Amino acid sequence: MTSSATPAHLELRASLALFFMPNLGPVRVKALLEQFSTAEHVFKASLNELRGVAALEALSLSSLTSSTVRETAFARGDTELERAGKVGAQIIGFSNAAYPEALKAIFDPPPLLWVRGDLSALELLTSPTPRAIGVVGTRKCSPHARAFTVALAGDLARAGVMVVSGLARGIDTAAHVAAVDAGGVSIAVLGCGIDTIYPSENRGIAERLTVVSGYAIGTPPAAHNFPARNRIIAGLSSGVVVVEGDIGSGSLITAVAALENGRTVFAVPGRPNDPNARGPNRLIKDGAALLEGANDILEEFRWGGAVQKAVMPTLIGDEALVYAALEGELLLDDLVLRTALSGPQITVALMMLTLKNVVLELPGGRYSRG
Repeated sequence: MTSSATPAHLELRASLALFFMPNLGPVRVKALLEQFSTAEHVFKASLNELRGVAALEALSLSSLTSSTVRETAFARGDTELERAGKVGAQIIGFSNAAYPEALKAIFDPPPLLWVRGDLSALELLTSPTPRAIGVVGTRKCSPHARAFTVALAGDLARAGVMVVSGLARGIDTAAHVAAVDAGGVSIAVLGCGIDTIYPSENRGIAERLTVVSGYAIGTPPAAHNFPARNRIIAGLSSGVVVVEGDIGSGSLITAVAALENGRTVFAVPGRPNDPNARGPNRLIKDGAALLEGANDILEEFRWGGAVQKAVMPTLIGDEALVYAALEGELLLDDLVLRTALSGPQITVALMMLTLKNVVLELPGGRYSRG
């Protein structure tokens, strides 16, 4: 470290050292920062001052006061800074003004955020009640749930509401894509290091989002990481929408985290005999707000502004012919008969129409208008 290091850089180094310090964790780090204001002040505190932090135990105090442990933690932090620079990520500490206020207020906020993409998105989260909504649901969603999610996320984006989700397959992906397609802002929260996009097929989508992680570079997408990811989604949002998900699913974990931290939970009702509807239906029974559309959210938070109607994209050529012929739920062979186009031509047109969110792909190889 050179003598020309800025105060911000010194604070980030200290924040990273706290992150890598053994026997601490998010809750104790938050308690330390609430007591001493900055990570640098934590490392300057005396043993007696540290003992005044109720959350600290003997092992925590031992780590903080050991010169060997401190040196190791600072060295790991410096390595992490280099690795973040190589992958184009920025690291935001708890005491940084860019750290979202709403997330800071939860019980166990991540001590650091790794961020890639448009950092100005975080500026929209500086309010304790940000104009942001988490949208979550099952990876194996129904076509109708996907269509509802596309409409909801698009309407929210057009009303100036940020959409937060977890970049998973299914509902998460539909929410992210619909929000940015509508000209809005969407944040994806990862359950792994910022250098790993999971699932890998969403790498292209991730380039259009602001991607956030509470994990160090190189952290794999292990199952035990995702509950913490879900708490970050809830923490960044003023409310969370659960579209589909069974009891005990990640969507329900997100909803529980939202409730524990004073967020509003919305649930989309489903058919009683559908396993993916059990989660939302249970939430509604337990007092979650039944959600029928984006206006319910705007009214709940008194955010103002009506939902703007989505603009139907202009269709030409084969796409226009296939869309005009698509009345009801049809198979590809039905469309061949109705349009006189070849199977490959219709396949390409259907793919493009699906990407434009105007056609739904249904089970059994059938298609319908979105």
